[in-house]
Amino acid sequence: MDQPRPTILFVHGYLESSEIWNEFVQELPDTYQVLRPNLPGYGPEPGRVGDYSLEAAADFLRQQLTEAGVGRVLLVGHSMGGYVSLAFAEKYPGLVAGLCLFHSSSLPDADEDRERRTRNSAFIEEHGVAAFADEFLKPQLSAAHRESMEHHVEQLKRIAAAVPQETALGSLDAIAQRPDRRDVLEKATYPVLFIAGKDDRAVPPEKTHEESLLPDHCMVLWLARVGHLGFLERPDATRRAVEGFAELVFKQ
Repeated sequence: MDQPRPTILFVHGYLESSEIWNEFVQELPDTYQVLRPNLPGYGPEPGRVGDYSLEAAADFLRQQLTEAGVGRVLLVGHSMGGYVSLAFAEKYPGLVAGLCLFHSSSLPDADEDRERRTRNSAFIEEHGVAAFADEFLKPQLSAAHRESMEHHVEQLKRIAAAVPQETALGSLDAIAQRPDRRDVLEKATYPVLFIAGKDDRAVPPEKTHEESLLPDHCMVLWLARVGHLGFLERPDATRRAVEGFAELVFKQ
């Protein structure tokens, strides 16, 4: 009987969808099973969502694994997807083989962050998600790439514009209310990988450095001239990092 393939679960971020991983996962070896669900309220069939909390999203991921017949998994979470992955790891630590925080953090929002999210919510309520995406997305890239990667920005704007306003607002509130989950990293019995952009304004390098000291087994990929979208800005380097991390995780 064939052994089940090790599974990598890719979790998208705020105003994104599973589509962001399309090109990224194409060159991963077929020795891995790749899952990349749309979080509740996202994707081509968002449906209605009663609970936008990160914890509810973690339960959704658990359901996806159950339906796929998957046990332990390597979680790769981009930005908000990392927050969901941390919530999953807190609730279901025995199912986590490894954790990759891809431009993400276990730290809660500071007061100024919550104030900014309140302003963003008000903007979305008044002007809509598409208008917010026009303002929100381009600064996520390193200044080194903002002109040359305009086509990628347009792709992300298209994905973001399809997100229902209710989802955009519910997710923003969930992000703002997330707890401090540094203890998840401190208690981790599995390897942790941070992928960090040196030009990331959303998750500054000093945050990543502080958190990287918490797990027993942790690695950090620092990327120059990369902002918050390393899977687009440096796809080859970040894919190699995830693939190498997966080899480590599943050979233990």
